[in-house]
Amino acid sequence: MACRLIIGLFLSFNILLADKIEIKALNFYADENTGKSILSGNVIVSRGKDVLNAEELVIFMDKNRKPLRYEASKNPKFSINLKGKTYKGSGDKFIYNVAKDTYEINGNAFIHELNTDKKLYGDKIIVDRKANVYQVQSRQNKPARFVFELENDK
Repeated sequence: MACRLIIGLFLSFNILLADKIEIKALNFYADENTGKSILSGNVIVSRGKDVLNAEELVIFMDKNRKPLRYEASKNPKFSINLKGKTYKGSGDKFIYNVAKDTYEINGNAFIHELNTDKKLYGDKIIVDRKANVYQVQSRQNKPARFVFELENDK
């Protein structure tokens, strides 16, 4: 039963995202009644050049076992490629909403675009992959920060 769920889980990843996804973890728990799978212990999710590392990953699925949302916690770190640019980042929680194709980093959110050395800091950062929009939110007493280098025309 669990093997069938795991195979179904990986097949639905491949169909939905049209790329091969590989998930490694020390522990795996699935509840078919709630559509929730929990992977823990050195979790590594790879999809092409994109990599997510965390100590815990929760996958929420619909009744057909198609992923709806991924939530990584306990020291999540990621490296993703968007439109030819490489981004690395971290936060307290990393959420990927499959239908909206959005990434949300909550708590101590940080993204570093390696190509141009731009950095975003905030309490919450939302990246909308479809619209190519970035949103940074901060708490009342802690401002969002955007750090970048100015090019010299000399």
